[in-house]
Amino acid sequence: MKIVDANIVLRYLLNDHDDLSAKAAMIIENNKVLLPNEVVVEVVYVLEKVYRVKNDEICDTLLELFKYDNIDVDDMEILEEALILFRERRLDFVDTLLYAYNKVKGYQVYTFDKKLNQLLKE
Repeated sequence: MKIVDANIVLRYLLNDHDDLSAKAAMIIENNKVLLPNEVVVEVVYVLEKVYRVKNDEICDTLLELFKYDNIDVDDMEILEEALILFRERRLDFVDTLLYAYNKVKGYQVYTFDKKLNQLLKE
């Protein structure tokens, strides 16, 4: 098992650099790779804040990527729940992950974030 960082995933998804995107594709398509939640969070942040990709496109793209047979994620159910909420609501992705841990796993979340607290009460 190999872990890829956000830069590899971003070059693969964006296909914006001839050499690096090709190397990223070779790594991702020819290895069993793990995408830890921390890497997914960074990918979402960069796509949203730097590249101005819309939330629904980020959600759809990542959910499609996670379907690859050779890609493992920490907890698909948590990520799927978080990405779907990220598509629907104007929340930071980390907040949607926290919400997903609450909804899927029943973890209690403590926060001073008003939007997240409201969501957790719904």
